[in-house]
Amino acid sequence: MRARLESHLGSRQVSRVIYGSIIGLALIVALQSHPPSAAGMIGSLLGTAVAVALAEAYSDVVGTRTSERRRLTGRQAGHIRDDVVAVAFGIAFPAVFFLFAAVGALQIGAAFALAKWSGLALIGFYGFWAARFTGAGISRALVHGALAALIGLFLILLKSLLH
Repeated sequence: MRARLESHLGSRQVSRVIYGSIIGLALIVALQSHPPSAAGMIGSLLGTAVAVALAEAYSDVVGTRTSERRRLTGRQAGHIRDDVVAVAFGIAFPAVFFLFAAVGALQIGAAFALAKWSGLALIGFYGFWAARFTGAGISRALVHGALAALIGLFLILLKSLLH
């Protein structure tokens, strides 16, 4: 497990998961004031994941083809696929909390809270490891992780101020 985590943390997909997580967090915060059902949230998150993944794939394919003036290589297509899956995962992951709510294991409010704060924790986690991998000590990496998490916290605070 540790080797897989270290491999993931050293991959290009970290930035794509973070990007997806921020999109998912924004959707959760936007819908929390007038929450749909748990099933509605699952559909919203999965639908957004598919829409953004398709947009990401299309823009990467067209951008690569126009900049290089040739078809994609198998390696390029593989990189695009991996990036698209990472973005979709980052967006769709919080659906698991709404799945628990749909089957009665959580209240919808708790699902929203867990979805929000787990997204914030994930963003902070990646910020922490980014600092550690560049040689920062633990205390400095914790500060870096907290600063990264401020992105998500900003979304949450902005939404609370507007409603």
